[in-house]
Amino acid sequence: MTAAERVLPAQPLTSLGEHVDRGGGRGLDEARATDPAQVIEIVRAAGMRGRGGSGFPTAVKWGTVAAYHSSIAPTTVVVNAAEGEPGCFKDRELLRRDPYAVLEGGLIAAHAVGADSVIVAIKQTFTEVATRVDDAITELGHAGWCDGVELAIFEGPSEYLFGEETALLETIDGRYPFPRVAPPFRRGVDELVDSPADVSTGSSSAAHVEIAGSSEENIGAPTLVSNAESLAHIPAILARGPEWFRSVGTEESPGTIVCTISGQVRRPGIGEVEMGTTLREAIDTIGGGALPGRQVQAVMSGVSSALVPAAQLDTPLTYEAMAAIGAGLGAGGFLVYDDTTSPVGIAAGVAHFLAVESCGQCRHCKQDGLELAAVLRRLAAAEAHDADVVRVRELLETVAEGARCNLPYQQQAVVGSVLDVFAADVDARIHRHAAAVEPEPIAAIRAIDEDGAHLDEHQFAKQPDWTYDAEYSGKWPADRLDDHRAPEEL
Repeated sequence: MTAAERVLPAQPLTSLGEHVDRGGGRGLDEARATDPAQVIEIVRAAGMRGRGGSGFPTAVKWGTVAAYHSSIAPTTVVVNAAEGEPGCFKDRELLRRDPYAVLEGGLIAAHAVGADSVIVAIKQTFTEVATRVDDAITELGHAGWCDGVELAIFEGPSEYLFGEETALLETIDGRYPFPRVAPPFRRGVDELVDSPADVSTGSSSAAHVEIAGSSEENIGAPTLVSNAESLAHIPAILARGPEWFRSVGTEESPGTIVCTISGQVRRPGIGEVEMGTTLREAIDTIGGGALPGRQVQAVMSGVSSALVPAAQLDTPLTYEAMAAIGAGLGAGGFLVYDDTTSPVGIAAGVAHFLAVESCGQCRHCKQDGLELAAVLRRLAAAEAHDADVVRVRELLETVAEGARCNLPYQQQAVVGSVLDVFAADVDARIHRHAAAVEPEPIAAIRAIDEDGAHLDEHQFAKQPDWTYDAEYSGKWPADRLDDHRAPEEL
């Protein structure tokens, strides 16, 4: 495997000066000497794709935001570092080791889309990261890098959906982290409270926000939401050129990616590799391979895509190759499970996590998700029957009906892959040929150190109404808006 240090230096940088010594600042200078539209074309030529999970072409997103520039209010750039995907820790590690590259990328993006502010969105629990970024912002200000662009930090709640880009904007706007209908390039931060989309108007959308109409006064200021790792790559693309960026990786997935390897491996950790490195190589090199005497049985990219069985571990880490096997590259966070783990237990754990984290705006997502989790728990406990498997498949058909975000589709991907690829484990539990197991614990990573990856155990006490009460109220988060609590108190 070819390791890299394009955006993830081996040791944390201690000052802006060290970032400059590594070539920092050249990309920002180059961008500001270039027409904004041409900056977007340079990013397009590099083939840069978003590292937040979807792999969406970065230049297409930037170009769309620039095209929706509003004459009413300025554009905003939001750095999405609200990392809550189980198995992921790379954004926090990037900001710990080199926050300057992420901030420089944000300033370049601001120039490209005509924004006057850059907001770094993290969770309130990321206290070390917040301090690191705040200190870096101060350094950039003293060095005169900001050039009329305000840099700020926004600290949000611990909910999984806070990382979904429209829910993130809702939270910055002072509301709950509920996904909205209107995309960020139509409705960004600082939504006009006196507009026809005001929250008091009885709008039919999730967050009481409608798609902007054709009249000028109806159009809200757009926002560019970009993942922290995505922005970390931008300065070098501007400084060294698209050909340099494409010198590693593949034609469709150029560059490098930062991967988090955790689960049942010898040494959970974070590393940067060239796109095209196989999943097996990443597990062995970054994570040290399977535990002694064990074999990798399955790997899951966060909780967003199908499980990858051992037979497909030699799949290259590219968007196209992972999609070709029915899985996904996601945000590069890989949970590794060995041959001591029941795939049904994995499915039960994922279904429970997603059902709890569903906001409840979409009835099927919450209702069917909770039932999925309950049936899979019985199946893992070897207490289910053939009819229960039929019911799981029925629920997978309906769980995403009317969905306004990707969460219920994740239920379909993960649980569906277990039923299809690991049918033997399902059958063994139905016919009582396998011992009962508990659902696998699924939660965000709180820390990674020499002792391994530490999960956020607070997650395991969380109720489906997003409280930590001893008893579940029976309500859904979207039903609790009348409780008059601030978003962070949910």
